[in-house]
Amino acid sequence: MISLKDWKAPVPDLPHPTILRTPMGTSPSVAPPQVGILVLDNDPDAAAAVKQVLDSEGWRVRIVPDPAMLLAELKGPGWSLVVADAATIGTQTPAFSTLREIATVPQENGGRLRALLLIPEGTAPQFVGPLEAARLAYVVRPYHLHDFLEKVSDLLVEVKAIEAPIRLVRREFGALRKKKRQSGRATSMFASRDTFSYTEEEIAEYEREDAKAAKLKSNKPRTNLGDPHAR
Repeated sequence: MISLKDWKAPVPDLPHPTILRTPMGTSPSVAPPQVGILVLDNDPDAAAAVKQVLDSEGWRVRIVPDPAMLLAELKGPGWSLVVADAATIGTQTPAFSTLREIATVPQENGGRLRALLLIPEGTAPQFVGPLEAARLAYVVRPYHLHDFLEKVSDLLVEVKAIEAPIRLVRREFGALRKKKRQSGRATSMFASRDTFSYTEEEIAEYEREDAKAAKLKSNKPRTNLGDPHAR
C-alpha cells in the first residue's frame, strides 16, 4: 500500500513546447496601446465631467489637479493628449512653456503629444491671443459636447493615436438637442449655456444612445470617416 507521504499526483502529458509556438510566417497579434489622456483642472467637478466624456470613448484618462503634477506625468510615456483648463495652467508658467514645446512638434518629427486648452467663459480675450501665438488648439466654454469630441479626435489623429476622427457624435446627440429645443431652454444654437453644456443625466443618456447605435452598426462597414458630410 502507498502512503500519502509517498504518493505523487500523475503528471498529465503536455504538448511539446514547439507546438505552442506561433507558426512560422505569422506574427502574434498585439493589441494597440490604449490612448492616454491627461486632464488638468483644479475644479474637481469640471475635471470629472471631462473625464466622464473621454472615458465613454474607451480611452485611458487621468486627472491631474495642478501644473506640477502635469509636468511629473509628462515625464512618463503613454500620453497622447493633454486637456487643460487655461485658467489652471496659465500662460506664463513652466508647465505652459513645456506643453507648448512638446505639443507643437510635428508628428513626422517625432511629435507624439497634442494639447487642447479649455478657455473659461468670459475669459476669451485673456487667453485666445497667447494660445494662437503658441499654436495650441482651444475651445471656449461653454461648448457643444460633440464639437469637443471632434476636436479631441482630430488631435489624436494628428499624432496617429487613433486611425480616424469622430464624425458621428452630432447624429447621436440629435435626439438630445431636439429635446432641449422642444423644452424651450434654447432658441438658437448660441442662445444660452444650456445649449452647450450637459448634465450627468444627459451624458448618461448619450452613452446609452451611443451603445445602442454602436450595436446596430456593428455589422456595417464604416467608410468615409474623415468626411464630415458622410452618412
